[in-house]
Amino acid sequence: MLVLGFPSEVFGTNCYILAPAAGEECVIVDPGVNVVGQLSDVLAEYRLKPAAVVVTHGHIDHVFSVTPVCGAHGVALSVHTDDRYRLTDPVGSLPEAFGDMLRQQFGSVGWKEPDEIRTMVDEETLASAGLDLRVVHAPGHTEGSVMFSLDGVPEGTADGSGLTSTLLSGDVLFAGSIGRTDLPGGDSAAMDRSLRERVLPLDDSTLVLPGHGAPTTIGRERRDNPFLRAVM
Repeated sequence: MLVLGFPSEVFGTNCYILAPAAGEECVIVDPGVNVVGQLSDVLAEYRLKPAAVVVTHGHIDHVFSVTPVCGAHGVALSVHTDDRYRLTDPVGSLPEAFGDMLRQQFGSVGWKEPDEIRTMVDEETLASAGLDLRVVHAPGHTEGSVMFSLDGVPEGTADGSGLTSTLLSGDVLFAGSIGRTDLPGGDSAAMDRSLRERVLPLDDSTLVLPGHGAPTTIGRERRDNPFLRAVM
C-alpha cells in the first residue's frame, strides 16, 4: 500500500493520499487549506488518479479544498452523516476568530459544496481504488468525527516493526494528545467514550496517521498518552 502525506500551510492539517501502488487509482483524505497545488504535484509524480475524497470530519481545516479537488477529478466527497451539516458553511460553524484568521491570510473565503456528497456511517466499508477503508465513528471532537482503518501498513514501513494495520485517526488521536472538545459540537464525555470504546480496543500493532503531527502507534499511545491512560 502506498501512503503519501503532507501538512497544509495553515493549521498543519495532514492530507493523505492512499493507493495500492504508484500508477493506480487513489483516495484523498482531508484536503485542507490551499493544498491543491502540492496535491497536484504529488498525484503527477506518482501517476495517481483520484477515485474518491473522504474527510475525517467537517472542520474547515480538513475540508477547505474538497470542492476544487472533487471538481477537478469528477469524484464525490464522503463525510459522516452527523457532520454533513457542516459542509453548508464550514467557516461559520466555528468561532469567529478562525474565520477572521483565514480572511486575513486569503481574503474573502468563498465556499461552495462539492457537486456530489455521500454520507457514511459507523462500520461501513468504503471500497475505492482497490482499498477497503473501514469507518470507525468516534465523536467528541465533532459529532461526526471518524477514523479510517485499513489492513496492512504503507510500503517503506521499517522491517521488523511488527505493525500490521493502519489507522487514519483524524482529530481523535494525536501523538501524545487528542483533539480539542471545546469547539461547537465538541463533547468531552463523548470523546472519553470514543477513546475507551473505539481506540483502546485496537491492537498495539496499529500504525496511527493523525490529522495533525507525526505518526505514532496504538502501543505507544496506550503506554504514553495521558488522555488514553485517563480512560483506561
